[in-house]
Formats: sequence, C-alpha cells, structure tokens
Amino acid sequence: MTAAGPRLVLATHNRHKLVELREILAPVVPGLAPEDVVGAADVGAEPPVEDGVTFAENALIKARALARATGVVALADDSGLCVDVLGGAPGVFSARWSGSHGDDHANLALLLAQLEDVPDEHRGAQFTCAAALVAPDGYEHVEVGVLRGRLARVARGRNGFGYDPVLVPDEQPAWATGPVTCAELSPQEKNAISHRGHAFRSLAPVVARVLASASG
Repeated sequence: MTAAGPRLVLATHNRHKLVELREILAPVVPGLAPEDVVGAADVGAEPPVEDGVTFAENALIKARALARATGVVALADDSGLCVDVLGGAPGVFSARWSGSHGDDHANLALLLAQLEDVPDEHRGAQFTCAAALVAPDGYEHVEVGVLRGRLARVARGRNGFGYDPVLVPDEQPAWATGPVTCAELSPQEKNAISHRGHAFRSLAPVVARVLASASG
C-alpha cells in the first residue's frame, strides 16, 4: 500500500477471493504490488444489497458502492455455478443455494442430492464470473469469464472454495491420470483456467489504464 493509501479496492469480504484476485492481477497490471490491493473489510465498507438478476448487475452494484464509499478505483466480481439441467441455476444464488449464505458444505450437499439421478452425460456445468471496474469519476467496465466442465458425483479436493470440489473442468492438467476437480488443482493451475482468472485478465488492461490515469 502506498503512503497515500490503497490504489485499488476489491469489493469482497472473502479472504480467499482477495488472495486469489491479488495473485491474478499482480503479474498482469504493471506496477501493481499485492500490498496496493485491499479488500472491502480493510476499509470498513459494508456489503451492499445484491439484488441484481445477473452476475454483471451484482458486480456493478458492489463496485459502485465501494467506489462511492472510498473514492478509490473499485473492482468487484460476482460469480457462481450454472448447471445445464437446472436451467443455469444456482447462478446468482450459488452462495446461498441451501438457504444459508456462504455455507459451502450445505450448498454442495444440496446440489449433489438434486443431481443424484442425472446421468454423467447430462452433468454439464460452468463457473461464470462477471468482473466489474468502477472508477470514482463514474467510469465503468465489465468483463465476463467462463470455465466449462461437468459435475462429479462426490466432492474431491481440499483447495479452492465454494463449488470447486465438484466441478471437473474440461481443461485438465497434463499430470492428471484421471478427471480432477478444481479443488484438486494448485492455486496457480486453477487461476490459469478459471472463470475468475479469465474475467480479471481480460479486465487487467482496463485496470492498468485507469490506475495510470488516476496517478497521472
């Protein structure tokens, strides 16, 4: 963090996401050090009500609120799991699919129970992420990233968070001797192919341009 304060604020209270997004952005945004990037909790910002019906709408709601509250360039993402046979659900309700926000174990258990009788060939799904940038001057930009795969029948792996233990990405690592889930990948392997990685790498040139303009 510079003496003047953070250069970029991420609209998340999830420490896992903050670490992941720092790792994604730092190598691709020139001059951006990990300590230049803080989360909403670090600046005492309360999360707004996310009442959008799309990932992009919710990402913009969070980024707008944080930019207004801090006067700093704000980034936000909204992401979730979209299951083909469920018509795209859980979608924007992914974090509270079981009724309790952020209860990964309950969300996974409910989803697997709902899909118990669905054959393997119909278990297609994807992670979708909308990444939004909002500058204090009102400038806004959104990018979307997707990670296609299929759903495993049991949760596997200890890395990642959310639905990572049940999504088997189409793009598998060279070392895999059988299908592995996102939670069985290293953080670096996951970031290289993830929906969030794709969205924020696409947004990175915009972040760099806006930060350069703000500092100039």
